[in-house]
Amino acid sequence: MTADVSEDSSRPPLTSPASRRALARQLLAWFAKSARDLPWRGTSDLYAIWVSEIMLQQTQVATVIPYFQRFLRAFPTVADLAAASEEQVLKHWEGLGYYRRARQLHAAARKIVAEHRGQFPTTYDAVRSLPGIGRYTAGAILSIGLGQRLPILEANTIRVLSRLSAYRGDPTATAGQKHLWSLAEELLPAREVGAFNQALMELGSEICTPKAPACEQCPVLAQCGAFALGLQASIPLAAKKTKYEEVTEIAVVVRNRDKVLLRKCQPGERWAGLWDFPRFAAGGGTVADEIASKVAELTGVRVAAGPQLATLKHGVTRFRITLHCYESRCLPQAKRATTASAATTAEIVWAAPKLLKQLPLSSTGRKIAGLLQSR
Repeated sequence: MTADVSEDSSRPPLTSPASRRALARQLLAWFAKSARDLPWRGTSDLYAIWVSEIMLQQTQVATVIPYFQRFLRAFPTVADLAAASEEQVLKHWEGLGYYRRARQLHAAARKIVAEHRGQFPTTYDAVRSLPGIGRYTAGAILSIGLGQRLPILEANTIRVLSRLSAYRGDPTATAGQKHLWSLAEELLPAREVGAFNQALMELGSEICTPKAPACEQCPVLAQCGAFALGLQASIPLAAKKTKYEEVTEIAVVVRNRDKVLLRKCQPGERWAGLWDFPRFAAGGGTVADEIASKVAELTGVRVAAGPQLATLKHGVTRFRITLHCYESRCLPQAKRATTASAATTAEIVWAAPKLLKQLPLSSTGRKIAGLLQSR
């Protein structure tokens, strides 16, 4: 195994079988005593493990716990998930973000029912063929659920393995990924692979943290190359800071008597499959003119702009969005506006504000709905 590391002889030799066995033994003993009691642990149900792993992608454990519990109550089996509508699935995912995960989970459940008789597959290639499942997720599901000897690599274990091997290169680059996947595989014990993989993640989450790691509490401190070299603060190499783009958008609450207008976001749009108030990027015209033209374009409904309701700020991936929310009233019309574009094929619905809780809404759509109900 090659790595971009110092030749300092004080670095523990993780390449030796004895050192790897010692690390696995120490880490498993620590995990047996210190593992958090999480609802997806202690089960060998591949479906439940799969759901937890998808939810945990880019989401903190504390946030995931209630979503995981509610999701499994609503869809206790793969067949239940496959039989649900996309809208039902998105409703139970609402607020968890990264909705593509939910759509891929739903698509994968339908593939499992169609091709595997509703039983989650148990071979690596079959699991990898499911929508939304990559090398890490497949390894996590099969090692935790079935004890298969498969490595994992995600944010926490990237940090742990980089520090253990004193890897100074970019862990996200091709060479870094090759080194870390190789190390993750070499460190796997002969038995208790699932517990070992979970222990690596737990160590990264609870002790080997990005900033100010609690090295004095680490069960494998004697094996840590970064600590031996005093480099734990600079390993792994810091990721480049994200450059955020400032965006201004307008959302419109269209009223028609006691109901408001919603449209379903289309494939390719942000929040595809969710319901939202008509929304568009602010242009250079007057607000009233933009509202009238854009709402007609998006929904086919003619409106007259009213007062501003609120301004909300939120972030989505690399965008920092300032959202100005305006009220408007629906104008009399015999049919949808003739100026409507192809976007008008999107589904629209008129709903009483108190019934909006039944629909899966975007995060800011839910905030706007809350404002309407509070008024």
